[in-house]
Amino acid sequence: MNEIPHPQLKPGNKVHRPARIKEFRLKRVLGIPALFSAGYGDVGSSIYYALGIVAIVALGATPIALGIAGIIYIFNALTYAEGGAAIPEAGGSASFARHGINDLVGFIAGWALMLSYIVTMAISAYTIPPYLAYFWPVLNDPQMDTLVSIGIILFLMAVNILGVRESSRLNIIFIVLDIGTQICLIVLGGILILGVNPAMLKEHMFGAGNWPAPQNLVYGIAIAALCFTGVETVSQLAEETRNPKERIPRAYILMIVVVLVLFAGISLVALASMTPQTLGDPVNGWARDPVAGIAANLPSETLRGVFAPLVAILAASILLTATNAGLLGISRLAYNLSSHQQLPSLFGKVHQRFHTPYFSIVFFCGLSILLLLPGFSNPRFFEQLGALYVFGSLLCFALAHLAIIFLRIKKPNLPRPFKIRGNIRIHGKELPITGIIGLLATLTIWIVVIVSQSFSRWAGFGWMLLGLIIYFLFRYFLRRAKSRDRFQVK
Repeated sequence: MNEIPHPQLKPGNKVHRPARIKEFRLKRVLGIPALFSAGYGDVGSSIYYALGIVAIVALGATPIALGIAGIIYIFNALTYAEGGAAIPEAGGSASFARHGINDLVGFIAGWALMLSYIVTMAISAYTIPPYLAYFWPVLNDPQMDTLVSIGIILFLMAVNILGVRESSRLNIIFIVLDIGTQICLIVLGGILILGVNPAMLKEHMFGAGNWPAPQNLVYGIAIAALCFTGVETVSQLAEETRNPKERIPRAYILMIVVVLVLFAGISLVALASMTPQTLGDPVNGWARDPVAGIAANLPSETLRGVFAPLVAILAASILLTATNAGLLGISRLAYNLSSHQQLPSLFGKVHQRFHTPYFSIVFFCGLSILLLLPGFSNPRFFEQLGALYVFGSLLCFALAHLAIIFLRIKKPNLPRPFKIRGNIRIHGKELPITGIIGLLATLTIWIVVIVSQSFSRWAGFGWMLLGLIIYFLFRYFLRRAKSRDRFQVK
């Protein structure tokens, strides 16, 4: 993990001279490949589980749900490209909202994003064992599966507290291998499955019992938002990017192209190779490891022997990277909110020896483990995890769109190295059409999720209420402390 340096002198110094302490600034070392690999590590890993979750509710309309969600993803990426270039600092939607609206809305966006990171850690770790079950079938047992998932989070918690650094080059290698493998699966599936029997895809999509009810299709589109994460990850790395005003937008555009092409191809090949009921079955089907299902259904024993273990290894590697990325993101975000007095300083406290935000790491890993506990007795809770992720992510996406619109109104002269094209003028202010559509779309889908899913509704609003209580209590005691200090000075 990239360490967060301690603002104090190391213990053991005989004389402490705080005046000599220099303000720490993150080194700007990341280029487009590193940004793309970090963002794709999140969004690319999601196809290894989100495709199955979408199929649970969207059935044969899964590619259509993914396609509509992909359009919304384009709007999200464009908003983050403009915001990240104009405000190149860690925090993502929380920073955009703080600058564009106010501290409270910035905190709400950040706290919702924290929920997304917590669920990302849980759902990514929970998806690793099904892929590794190719080598160790015992991992198909729900109890062993969940236990290993918890162990993965505990392992990453220890690694991040100790401050072991990431290897961006290794991440890039894994990403290149993953993209290459997915392209091979799409090409082979297109030739050997779709090419041989094209009617099978039509049957699996539109056949009797395969098309979802209208409300399930809408909910499937909402859940498909799982597939299009990663925009926040790139934004969180803004302070470590060389020339962020140019490279952040380019990384987002590259992600849009690669992600939409791969997801369209994988979803079509998946439905051509198996029924939507098999694809969306979390117990006896491939809901938790849908890409492994494609490899297992290739019409050649030789190809299955090559791609099945390859997919298992790559999926586990990228999902492990995504789990760690969630932990990295939440520790950076907690540090950012704490430094702007939106969270108590305890959340930004760093270890004197390892220079890592150990409290935040332990606290949020513990919450992620709590989310995994139902897996011991209910493997079908997988869908609930997905809905809870969507609750947090769509809320922070909506606030990001709103913040960019407010920035256009309040700070029209703010330098914008990347400015979204396609604007409308209202009272002399240029407002982005994609931002307005993105705001309405994400809010609509968010409402669908909270209306249709009781677990995500109560757990999500409970989480937001907890955050607001922490925020207002902290601000109250902070104001009292400042008033007392002013009184003492007088």
